Amino acid sequence: MKMPKHTDEAKAYFRGLVTAAPGVEVKPMFGSLGAFVNGNMYAGLFGEDVGVKPDADALAELEALPGTGPFGPEERPMKGWRSLPTAMPDGEKSAWLERARDHVATLPPKASKR
Repeated sequence: MKMPKHTDEAKAYFRGLVTAAPGVEVKPMFGSLGAFVNGNMYAGLFGEDVGVKPDADALAELEALPGTGPFGPEERPMKGWRSLPTAMPDGEKSAWLERARDHVATLPPKASKR
């Protein structure tokens, strides 16, 4: 499986899209970054792509937008996730991250493995 390199600029850009909220944290994942709420991942960075895990209705809405695509490795894209169009304005990207966060926040908190 091919894992893309993540630039420091892409990581800083991703951190800038994540808005602060209770239970939200940005953590490293496989050399990249993921945004989590209550331990569940709702957004991530894969190479230069920003992806989100929205609810089913929002996923269908996102899939209809030009420029969106699968998120994750080409051989095994993540089910229920979509990458945001690169041409999408930053404010809209942040709004999609918030929608995904609000959806994932309804899931049971993930228990720590420690």
